Amino acid sequence: MTIDEVRTVLYVGAGTMGCANSLVAAVAGYDVVLHDARAENLDTVAHRHDEIAAFLVEVGFCSPDDIAVARERVSLAADLHEAIANADLVSESIFEDLDLKRDVHRALDQAAPSHTVITTNTSALLVSDIEDVVERGDRFAALHSHLGSLLVDIVGGPRTSPTTIDLLRRYVVSLGAIPLVLKKEHPGYVFNAMNGPVLSVAIELLLDGIADAETIDRTWMADRGAPMGPFGMMDLFGLDLVRDSWRRPTTDPGQEVSSDRDTLRARAVPFLTELVEAGRLGLKSGQGFYDYPGPAFQDPAFLTAAPTSPVVSDALRSALIASAVELAAQDVASPEDIDMAWMAATGQDIGPFDIMEQLGVDHFLSILDEEAEAGLLSHDVARFAADYLAVRPT
Repeated sequence: MTIDEVRTVLYVGAGTMGCANSLVAAVAGYDVVLHDARAENLDTVAHRHDEIAAFLVEVGFCSPDDIAVARERVSLAADLHEAIANADLVSESIFEDLDLKRDVHRALDQAAPSHTVITTNTSALLVSDIEDVVERGDRFAALHSHLGSLLVDIVGGPRTSPTTIDLLRRYVVSLGAIPLVLKKEHPGYVFNAMNGPVLSVAIELLLDGIADAETIDRTWMADRGAPMGPFGMMDLFGLDLVRDSWRRPTTDPGQEVSSDRDTLRARAVPFLTELVEAGRLGLKSGQGFYDYPGPAFQDPAFLTAAPTSPVVSDALRSALIASAVELAAQDVASPEDIDMAWMAATGQDIGPFDIMEQLGVDHFLSILDEEAEAGLLSHDVARFAADYLAVRPT
């Protein structure tokens, strides 16, 4: 059911995220306006909605009849003032450029009705990077969705009111999605802050010649019961986007050690750039680490075609658990919410804290201590894991 405070939602940016989120909101019963300053982007909305609708029906999110009704609730608008005139909630999903986002949110704040709540779907920037350009700081927050997942992050800025956070939480629930209200802003939110290190370790293992991409993916899929491994995920995200994310400097204020990432960046960016310049962008270009359609990892025989690697298994698992513990140690979210975020985003039935417990607490704490001594991890993170697990109910 829709919530009383919101009847019309404006989505700014008619790219993949804007189109996906607008259709989900329309399925939930909201009137939706999709705005983009570029007319050619609006011209592609119908095709994008076709693709997204097929996915939503395939996974059982809604029926074809629901889609037909929902599409009648969506209107397109190239003019911002026309688009925002009746908006109760705004969601911005434009290109990840700070100056551009600040300009757009300044314009949204000036044009929107006084009651309108304005949100950003940024994945790379912080709320506090943007919020000072809007006067309605109490009605501004991050509302960050994950493509293909029901998880939605909610993060307030320095001035965001509890009323706004509550409205956004109830709005997410009304979409049939899963809200995660972070205790404070953090680069990558929760899921991306865990998945990013897993992908980084996968690239490092590949560049170091420890294992090839298929062995790394096969090992992760077998360990976690996942539908794809790190390199399959990178193909899904787009290797150009993965490469661009590596180009951005680390902004995590809680990360004490960044030299190792800087060293890996110097190797990963040229490697990924070579793939991108060869047109191997992943799923969207038909070639990446795998060929599409029908990538090798979707073959039922993929998991048994060759052995998995214990070295790869330990490295990927350690990256996941260490990043999860670090999030909890920094009080970004509780261990329970961190586990929930991982399960909601991946469809897996166990999160990193439960994985750590299954592996054996003492064994894994010794690994964290070794990484801390080597300068790969904060000593505070290792201590937090020990303190948390000492009192965690079983």
